[in-house]
Amino acid sequence: MNVLDKLGVLDGLDEFCEKALAAHGCPSASVAVAQGDEIVFARAYGLADVAADVAATPETVYGLASITKSFTAVAVCLAADRGLIDLDAPLPGEHPWATVPTPRQLLQHRGGFPAYYDFYYGEEPSPIDPAFYRRQVREPGGDFEYSNHGYQALGRLLEQATGQPLRTYLREQIAEPLGLSSFELADLPPAAAPVAQRYTPDGRGYPGCRTSVPAAGAGWATAGDIALFARRSARLLRPATAAAVLDALPITDRLGYGLGRIVQRENGSLISSHGGGMGGVAAMMIDLPDRELSLAVLTNSTNKAARDAVVRHLMDALAPEFDPAHLAPVTKQDTELTLPPGSWTGHIDTPDGEVPLHLDALTDGQFRVRLADLPPATVPAAASDLWDVRLIADLQLPTTDARVNSPSFGLELRTDGAELTGRAIALKNGDREGLLGPYLIHSCRLRPAG
Repeated sequence: MNVLDKLGVLDGLDEFCEKALAAHGCPSASVAVAQGDEIVFARAYGLADVAADVAATPETVYGLASITKSFTAVAVCLAADRGLIDLDAPLPGEHPWATVPTPRQLLQHRGGFPAYYDFYYGEEPSPIDPAFYRRQVREPGGDFEYSNHGYQALGRLLEQATGQPLRTYLREQIAEPLGLSSFELADLPPAAAPVAQRYTPDGRGYPGCRTSVPAAGAGWATAGDIALFARRSARLLRPATAAAVLDALPITDRLGYGLGRIVQRENGSLISSHGGGMGGVAAMMIDLPDRELSLAVLTNSTNKAARDAVVRHLMDALAPEFDPAHLAPVTKQDTELTLPPGSWTGHIDTPDGEVPLHLDALTDGQFRVRLADLPPATVPAAASDLWDVRLIADLQLPTTDARVNSPSFGLELRTDGAELTGRAIALKNGDREGLLGPYLIHSCRLRPAG
């Protein structure tokens, strides 16, 4: 008897998964559990292709989004074990940064880079040059900030160190030795594979999606292969390196981030995980090394609600101590908004030059935002332990890059003496309409007006 039968995990699971898909409008889910070295459960629910009425099966390949980072991390660690990379030496080569991060810092999302993604669709190359946004916003080794830039830098480092394309190295040195026949790194999935088509929360299909940071999120695989990767990948590494993967610096009061894994240690229990989300993808990988168990839940909707419901249902039985923050690790804690009423003026640094910005702090947490020569917008603001002002407004940053598919405008600012400094963000706030677009961060500085 396997542990799932012993714990009664499978009792009612089919019905639960089907209800979760229906409740959250998710076309399909694929679920796999590995015990020891073998898959002990693999089942899929719903439709991989709604228009063609094709059912999902355990052999269906799903987009992995940021679970890809765990593959890139193992590949970097393997190259380090082989003497090709020094995890603690500054990244080799010429760089424009004041302080060059180490591979370990990049693996831990502590390289000093901001958040970034640039999803685009169709055959034409992206009009956005990611180099402008690949700027350090803090010293390496400081605060955690989840950044695709860091993992793409690791992908380039691997190619330089191994002399192979990242796609080839991941397949030949990670996937094939671990017996993961479905894994692929590509903008589009393998042509021969049965693939889960991707959908918006309201059921619109996604076309092929491309990104300039494939090392951070362009993986594809079945749920079974992801569960096996979670269980087997440590065997590729030296014991000390495998332990370092789980040596995590804190990101919340209960979770840390190691080398491509979110880690929870609690009362002798160890849980590691990585999730993934992008347009038409919500995925989760979890390993329970003390129990010799791992699981994967892959879905083909941007909405993570069905994925989260299935994961929590399974973890309630397998590891009740599982912190739901694994599903969405929030590193910014809300605080009271204390910035007094006042006015500030300044500019945003963009690839097209400086864009004027004026900000008025009103009463009751309201802020009036005037961006370039656009009509002003008055919106509520909040604060966090990192930022004194956080807001999103329905304003279009008037730059070539932002007009591609980033129609909303965000601000994250902190007080710097009498000034406000921080970042202005061009983003697509979800995909309830249209498709998910780029997330572009720009530095800005405001001084008191008048």
